[in-house]
Amino acid sequence: MDGILNRIWQYFPAPMQEKLSGYVEGFWTVLPNIVFAILFLVLVWLFAKLVSWLLPKALRKARLRSALIDVATMIALAAVWVFGILIAATIAFPTVTIGKILAAAGVGGIALAFAAKDTLENFFAGIMLLVREPFRKGDFIECEDLEGKVEEITVRDTRIRQTNGQLIVAPNAMFYQNPVTVLTDGDLRRTTIICGVAYDEDVDEARSVIEEAVRSVDSVRDDVRDVQIFAQEFGASSINFEVTWWTGSEPVDIRRSRDKVVAAVKRALDDAGIEIPFPYRTLTFKQPLPISKPEDEGALAAE
Repeated sequence: MDGILNRIWQYFPAPMQEKLSGYVEGFWTVLPNIVFAILFLVLVWLFAKLVSWLLPKALRKARLRSALIDVATMIALAAVWVFGILIAATIAFPTVTIGKILAAAGVGGIALAFAAKDTLENFFAGIMLLVREPFRKGDFIECEDLEGKVEEITVRDTRIRQTNGQLIVAPNAMFYQNPVTVLTDGDLRRTTIICGVAYDEDVDEARSVIEEAVRSVDSVRDDVRDVQIFAQEFGASSINFEVTWWTGSEPVDIRRSRDKVVAAVKRALDDAGIEIPFPYRTLTFKQPLPISKPEDEGALAAE
């Protein structure tokens, strides 16, 4: 085997043999340093495992929010690995200093920042969302025609489960740069329907009947906020009332409560003999219109 390698070696030109010999000697020279650097990285890995176990426990004892615990742990682990890799590089290659590595990383970091602008934007937006926590996991939110329940917030994106069951994965920059409506920020939300009664009906009586019907619904929280009934406008064929009450803040609470209120108001108005009108139209013609009976039309046809 050695004889075959020697024969192959003789085919290389002398300058190339010198270069290859230098590479081999250099490799054997730095090999111990590389081994020590790998062993140091193993110690860094063990230390990172220790940090990922101890730091969250300490932060939970300090009663920090779970979002802040995740961010702090992520930053701590990133710092451990960055400094560990820098030190391992100086161990493997003693001629390379941390200052030189940082200078090279600074130039490369600028190019990387321009190349991955959107990714970095979403990353930092995710950190700000986790730290500031304008909305939490389980909240119903609305942003840019997107509405649903927050299932997960990561450092890059937020996952929204819409009421129809579809999962939307949206970049964090969208929620950081645009207004977000947190529908479940409070336990109660106000909801409104419009109810019309005929012009012939007594407005005060109709208001009383509607109010009593709304208060009878179990999902209406009139013990916390009062029910409000206002005559709103003269409609095309009815006096329209604005009916407002408070109920649960989740979308299903709103729909369920609106269903019960509409049914209760309809039943109460029917029992009271108050008409809920359908649209009426009065047609006016400038010229008199001839009116004929069916027998007249038959006679005309016979002629």
